[in-house]
Amino acid sequence: MRQLTMCGLLILSGGLVVAQQKPGPERKRGPRIAKPRITDTVKANVYADNWFKLYINGNLVAVDSISFIPHNVVSVDILPEYPMTIAVMAKDNADPKTGLEYNNSNIGDAGFILKFGDGTVTDASWKAKSFFRGPLNGKVQGATTQHWDIPKDWMVTDFDDSTWPQAVEHTEQAVDPKQPYYENDFKGAKWIWTQDLALDNTVIFRKTIKSPPNGDPLPKTWPRGVIDASEKPASQTNQ
Repeated sequence: MRQLTMCGLLILSGGLVVAQQKPGPERKRGPRIAKPRITDTVKANVYADNWFKLYINGNLVAVDSISFIPHNVVSVDILPEYPMTIAVMAKDNADPKTGLEYNNSNIGDAGFILKFGDGTVTDASWKAKSFFRGPLNGKVQGATTQHWDIPKDWMVTDFDDSTWPQAVEHTEQAVDPKQPYYENDFKGAKWIWTQDLALDNTVIFRKTIKSPPNGDPLPKTWPRGVIDASEKPASQTNQ
């Protein structure tokens, strides 16, 4: 007859013999931590002519999945943390050498608009700086361009944008957004770019939001963790 060495025997009324395991060591638990729920997030709606990528407090939050057309609205849930530094790189479709679009046949226009569920909107209080301009002087024939080096840390919270010019507000008629814009909530937000919608093709926007513009209380200090999105080898992450 086999012997059960690791557990005792429990005989049920039906005659079935079941092994009963001994209880293991009690698992130690730390203090309970309040964790955010999806109801603690706010909706972010973003529309760019033609493309953008969005950072919040130095973290990549959203990238336009369509590089040119059709124009689309990107909506994501974000967990706000204040002060909240928003940094956006927006690009109009333009050939790097000519600044033209549609196979070098046309000068395109641009535009950017954003609204968060906490009341954050784009307006002239944002900073905006161009890093690619063309065609210079608006000349289609023999078109040329000018490029400026983009700072590698343009998206971080402590980047110094104090010398950057303010964004310029543009009318909806000038930007001429497509249908998805009208299907989403951008009430109160303004279309922004540099002064020149046609010739400035790569623009970086920055804005720091100190507290929820709609008057909501500051959110709790949630445990957020750290995600390394650099794709560097592990040996380089601490260098």
